[in-house]
Amino acid sequence: MLDGLRIVLVEDDEIMGGSLLQRLELEGAQVVWFKQMHRALGAIRTPQRTIDAVICDIALPDGNGEELYNTLCQTATPPPFLFITGQGGIEQAVRLIKSGAVDYITKPFDMGAFLKRLSMLVIPAETPDFPPVLGVSSAARQVEKLVARAASSDEPVLVRGGPGLGKDLIARRIHDLSDRCAAPFTAVNLAREEDPDSAIFGAGGAFDLAGDGTVFLNGIGRLDRPVQDRLTEAFETRRAARVIAACGHDLEALIEAGQFSSELFYRVAQVEIMVPPLGARPEDAVWLLEQLFKKLAPQRAAGLEGISPLCLAAARDHDWPGGGREVRARLVRGLARAAGNVLQPSDLFPESLAAPHDQMSLAEARDAAEKTQIIAALDRTGGQIGEAAKLLRIARTTLWEKMQKFGLS
Repeated sequence: MLDGLRIVLVEDDEIMGGSLLQRLELEGAQVVWFKQMHRALGAIRTPQRTIDAVICDIALPDGNGEELYNTLCQTATPPPFLFITGQGGIEQAVRLIKSGAVDYITKPFDMGAFLKRLSMLVIPAETPDFPPVLGVSSAARQVEKLVARAASSDEPVLVRGGPGLGKDLIARRIHDLSDRCAAPFTAVNLAREEDPDSAIFGAGGAFDLAGDGTVFLNGIGRLDRPVQDRLTEAFETRRAARVIAACGHDLEALIEAGQFSSELFYRVAQVEIMVPPLGARPEDAVWLLEQLFKKLAPQRAAGLEGISPLCLAAARDHDWPGGGREVRARLVRGLARAAGNVLQPSDLFPESLAAPHDQMSLAEARDAAEKTQIIAALDRTGGQIGEAAKLLRIARTTLWEKMQKFGLS
């Protein structure tokens, strides 16, 4: 299953680590095992060979998995991370997923389930020539791989992520790539339904219309307990339609508060796809802005020729808490405001004009520019300081001093 793949295991527990090492090697993987965070950091940052995945316990003797992942993110895009955590660390694991990590699994876990989650991260899936759903970043491509692998199975899927991240598009893509693509795809937005029970189970409801197709339940965390119980029964009676559900990152809190059925959670989350926030994928924010501009500008501002480089830079630096919906809303407003022949930062972010006291000094701007170039050079060279120094045309010691100054070391 994992033939030839190179995997880094970061686990301090001798029994757990030994068991994982033995099984991964039986599956054909080449495994490097580290028991401390600081040893793993150097090996992952400057690998001798490409690392296909990192399996990392969140609790480590000299730090934690979150610290390891975030430190790696400062200089490059890390390999796919599969975090191992106890029940008490789920909130931290979800926070990591929101930051761009790939997946997590809770202890105790079945080895078969573990290998399945791992294989979804590292084994390439064959995908037809469809346009991107989320963007062009490595994180978006990783989600595309998970989507393609989910489409090749028939198990329920849970898509998790914040608002405006295209969870409905992901559900539709899974359906379109699956063997059920000729059958109906029926969607229920549970945030808008006054009677979810009827919308899902009633005559003319989602299951009734879908037949052998796919039922997409968006906002599953909003269901009350009676409807949750009925949906759990639907899994037990094996209704013909496949279920894909979507929610935010709050299901564990709802389960702990007794507001969401843990049994339904485990039924619907046979496959989980975590969608990183747009703020963690700046290249995707720029890509989406450009795609929407091509679509909307001819209709709303025919005289505009494009988006200025400064505006694209501002889009790259914005956090986008509202996801793709915020990108579209800001663009629509910007198209109406634009006075020149290109979209400017003040068109997209008019609030910046009202806060002159936030203007960076030249020294601050110079430091920000230097930090951006250093990160780009380290990313391009895989964290090799010597090679990055050559690209930047500065001495290795100078680069090291600047990395310490900007917190990149």
